[in-house]
Amino acid sequence: MALGCAPIANLGREVTPEDAYEAIRASWDAGARYFDVAPHYGLGLGESRLGAALRDKPREDYILSSKIGRLLVESGDSQSDDEGFAVTTALRRRRDYSRDGVRRSIESSLTRLGVDRLDIVFVHDPDDFREIALKETFPALEELREDGLITSYGAGMNQSEMLLDFVIETQSDVMMCAGRYTLLDRSGAELMNAAMSRDVSIVAAGVFNSGLLARDVPDASATFDYLPAPSELLERARGLAEVCADFKVPLPAAAAQFPLRHPAVSTVCLGARTAEQATRNAGLFGVGIPEALWAAIDSRRFEQSSYQ
Repeated sequence: MALGCAPIANLGREVTPEDAYEAIRASWDAGARYFDVAPHYGLGLGESRLGAALRDKPREDYILSSKIGRLLVESGDSQSDDEGFAVTTALRRRRDYSRDGVRRSIESSLTRLGVDRLDIVFVHDPDDFREIALKETFPALEELREDGLITSYGAGMNQSEMLLDFVIETQSDVMMCAGRYTLLDRSGAELMNAAMSRDVSIVAAGVFNSGLLARDVPDASATFDYLPAPSELLERARGLAEVCADFKVPLPAAAAQFPLRHPAVSTVCLGARTAEQATRNAGLFGVGIPEALWAAIDSRRFEQSSYQ
């Protein structure tokens, strides 16, 4: 399990500094040694909180990833964030995938985190910036890897098609695929196979599809890709829950463990905003799941993909 740090950066609602710290501590105590964050998360709040919580841990004992593409700049006036985080700050996001923007973003992230290097840097959501990503962003990251400032790089996206292009066209060695290789949506299967053939690791994120698979029995309030779940998907999720119940396996445990069945997937990244959530998430990986459950799910053709 990796800890995704968007929730501790006030995603959706305010989280106290104490709760954020305890979520990170509980994840560490449960065995997590990989932590993923981004400047986008709380306009730097996620990086600052994560860095403070890890300050007493030996740097060689954990893996740290952050992202580039949203450079934080001073605006001069403090305002509430309008991109989903409950923060008020004078910082603003500026989309910047240029060579200079990459270096400035990483330098700022290192300062907020209080470290001297990043293990992984992801190009964050370059959906509308494919050409500059290939011409400037990835070459800049390759330079930084050669300089020893970062160890690995890739891209993190909510789609699999462009990640597949990047696996083929760049020297990336890791990709973060959010929500496209899950128990419900396997549209990222081609990406997984290509990554495996090229020795590229996959970090599987969004495995609950933003909430639809997060409960034992999905209800009408469930979301898919952060929007109300369409009725078709809600019924499919309920079907998955029924199969899991037949085997006495909680649906969230099956959702958390499913991506790890593919050899390209090195870790599953789950967010938590409290110690209780972090402990619960870690426990999902200790649930025994018989092979017969996976076979039963596949036999009912829940593997259908492309729900975007």
